[in-house]
Amino acid sequence: MRTVIAGGHGQIALRLTRLLAERGDEAVGLVRNPEHTADVEAAGGRAVVLDLEHSSAGELAAVLDGADAVVFAAGSGPGSSPERKDTVDRAGAALLADAAEQAGVTRYVLVSSVGADRADEAGDDAMGPYLRAKAASEADLRSRPLDWTILRPGRLTDEPGTGTVRLEPSLGAAATEGSVTRDDVARTIVALLDEAAVVGLTLELLNGDDLVDAAVQAAGRGEPGDGSVDALEGEAGRV
Repeated sequence: MRTVIAGGHGQIALRLTRLLAERGDEAVGLVRNPEHTADVEAAGGRAVVLDLEHSSAGELAAVLDGADAVVFAAGSGPGSSPERKDTVDRAGAALLADAAEQAGVTRYVLVSSVGADRADEAGDDAMGPYLRAKAASEADLRSRPLDWTILRPGRLTDEPGTGTVRLEPSLGAAATEGSVTRDDVARTIVALLDEAAVVGLTLELLNGDDLVDAAVQAAGRGEPGDGSVDALEGEAGRV
């Protein structure tokens, strides 16, 4: 599988690149800064220098030629202006979708954020423009003839991954109170890319009690998680 990752130097993207490379897939990371190519290559991927804010859909489509999937994991960063949050988090995601359509790449995973469904309630602090840009990118993607999946992680942490998550269409109040490791976000994206049944779904993600693959498969069936970690521990106790 060949997957092109927008925002290839991001913390989730580098983890995703490493996971894909370890299983023998080709990961192509789009980076704006040529100095970041070494980090993508060190993770096992191939870097392509392309600035989403200053490129055309045609230029990006040429990079996507022959790809099996695209992942939008780019972000303007917490210190960026509202204008950049729009040009990166919204317009960049739309540009990737335009290019995917031109290149005939149908599989698209968008990394969004919990709270995007309540963006109209957000204020004008840093999170407000960010959530509104994410909400707009989600709405744009849903309107397209692509095999899309939208992933809304909770608060991100750099703690070691657990391999266990909660993944549901809505996690309610827990979504804004809980967290998820970047390791586990990357693992979940890999599982989403492998699972056709999650196409057309918007899913919220936190750390929890389900093994990643089991959580993704349950989401594809429209079912809540089954506490697969507890089930495995119970079986181990009976051996």
